[in-house]
Amino acid sequence: MSSEEIRFLPFEQAAALVGAIQEEEDVEDPDRRIFMVYAKDDRELCWFDFDEVVREVKPVKGDKGREQVTEYILHRIPEWVLEL
Repeated sequence: MSSEEIRFLPFEQAAALVGAIQEEEDVEDPDRRIFMVYAKDDRELCWFDFDEVVREVKPVKGDKGREQVTEYILHRIPEWVLEL
């Protein structure tokens, strides 16, 4: 395996670790939106580009769309967040 290859947490482990996923403004680029992922103890774990996620997921409006985005992100939490 390449040292560059990203490994993801199992969905159940990610779901147990993540406390919130919030849409926020990128602090480095105010015209860009991100999904910031927080641990249950409010630590920042990682982030995802809003436009990329929406393009991939194509969420429906409302609560169902939020569930779709949440599930997508929880399947992609990198293992390295455990080292934070």
